[in-house]
Amino acid sequence: MSTTLIKSRFKAFNLQQGRCIYCELPMWLKHPESFAKKYKITTKGALLFKCTAEHLLAKQDGGKDDESNIVAACHFCNQKRHKCKKPKDPIPYKQYVSSRVGKGKWNSVFMRGYHIPQNM
Repeated sequence: MSTTLIKSRFKAFNLQQGRCIYCELPMWLKHPESFAKKYKITTKGALLFKCTAEHLLAKQDGGKDDESNIVAACHFCNQKRHKCKKPKDPIPYKQYVSSRVGKGKWNSVFMRGYHIPQNM
């Protein structure tokens, strides 16, 4: 990962108060074990909440690694968005994820009762 991308991810993480741009659940940058302990989930489950640099405009579509194109997203949301045959644009994807979270049908670690409060 480039230094610019690392800095952009870190800045986005802080601006978003450590929450995923899509599901709004908390994320971690370092120490998944501490995160897992804090939220009473397994370390394996915590890996889904690792902070990633999400390109609003994908690199393959000409997106850059600069701050204006990077937000912080949990690994789970980032991977789900880009596994689609035709990934949704960021705003419709956020609406989709919010709807699924509201129905209890999104991240399985969150939905299995390892409840991570939305307002922490």
